[in-house]
Amino acid sequence: MSFHDDPRFEAVGSAQATPETLAGLETWRRLGPRQQPTYQDPAELEAVLEELRAVPPLVFAGEADLLRSRIAEVAAGRAFMLAGGDCAETFADATADKIRRRVQTVLQMAAVLTYAGSVPVVKMGRMAGQFAKPRSSDEETRDGVTLPSYRGDIVNSHEFTPEARRHDPGRLLQAYHTSASTLNLLRAFTQGGFADLRRVHEWNRGFLGSNPNYHRYEQIAREIDRALKFMAACGADFDALGTVEFFAAHEALLLEYERALTRVDSRTGNPYAVSGHYLWIGERTREIDGAHVDFLSKVHNPIGVKLGPGATKDDVLRLVDKLDPERTPGRLSFITRMGAGQIREKLPALLNEVGREVPQVAWVCDPMHGNTITSGNGFKTRRFEDVVEEVAGFFDAHAEAGTIPGGLHIELTGDDVTEVLGGGAQIDEEGLRRRYETLVDPRLNHDQSLEMAFQVAELLTRASRA
Repeated sequence: MSFHDDPRFEAVGSAQATPETLAGLETWRRLGPRQQPTYQDPAELEAVLEELRAVPPLVFAGEADLLRSRIAEVAAGRAFMLAGGDCAETFADATADKIRRRVQTVLQMAAVLTYAGSVPVVKMGRMAGQFAKPRSSDEETRDGVTLPSYRGDIVNSHEFTPEARRHDPGRLLQAYHTSASTLNLLRAFTQGGFADLRRVHEWNRGFLGSNPNYHRYEQIAREIDRALKFMAACGADFDALGTVEFFAAHEALLLEYERALTRVDSRTGNPYAVSGHYLWIGERTREIDGAHVDFLSKVHNPIGVKLGPGATKDDVLRLVDKLDPERTPGRLSFITRMGAGQIREKLPALLNEVGREVPQVAWVCDPMHGNTITSGNGFKTRRFEDVVEEVAGFFDAHAEAGTIPGGLHIELTGDDVTEVLGGGAQIDEEGLRRRYETLVDPRLNHDQSLEMAFQVAELLTRASRA
């Protein structure tokens, strides 16, 4: 019996998926999926996929439904989405300390945005699944030696050797187990009291205290303390402050992995990708007739689509028709990534054409990927000022179009790396050498992330007064 015929892999409980639904989960295979690994041993791959089809889900359908309802609030302007984390997670960095610092950074940013912007924040991590990265070239050449490109730890290793760069299906299982341990920590941190808003001062521990942004954060923390003490004196119930909703997100790039981790919800008979709560389609793989759009149109998670400066009204409306045909609030987000030099020209025109036609869609800003440059000394980097300028342009474009700026999607780390130029620490080109640790794209460090939060809080405040 093949897994396609085996109900153990398709549903648990009373509700069953229809044959048409199950067949629809396979149609992507006929569409020539892009950016996929090239595995040399089909039997080795099938053995791994067979195991993935049987493992427990990483997330549950009800959690994805809850997130969809939260994003519906974002689309309506009653909340703000904050998604942050590594450009590409690595297995080696899935340690308790590094995960805790990333969570702390997102929580601190959310506290700044919530307090200064007076808006609830939907918190999401590019964590527990962000192991794959699309690449512009299948191969990399060094000193006359050509090997497959590094595509993230879920595919191969960064070391430049033939064995390390081999596309290894066993890494799919390692990605699953690393995601499971990461999610365990995320749930412990956010549900076990660590994320209690009454501990905002403690979230600064372990970070450098000499930068002005830390003092600005401590000032907000003191104001939150005073507000909470006032509410306590009035008899307020603080039970809800002890835990935080924190969702896991990643780009749904490797379709064999996503298909193997798709389960049918026993309540409804609908399929969900249980590899993460929120999945997105990248700019390189969002073709309307492509495999990624086809597959994600069949699962019921909330999903996002990256839109670059070339996105048109036709692109947007066709993507909505394909991915959100019932116009369900919170189902679909568009994540714009246009670059500081183009966003003020491209995004207002696009929003004026389509923004009011899709009020159920949440619009989110990715200010990172359109601003990548190479420094004079050879580092792949970004300028902090460009990142901030794109966010400002995003807010201005929505103000011009009368639409809602819904969120921020950024690559960050809780570590004191030096990968992005500028910011309060004034990292220059030589400064990049100090702690340039990323294997793929440059990330904001903890200080730059906090500085970004203060900048966005001011933009949110202005937008709420408009």
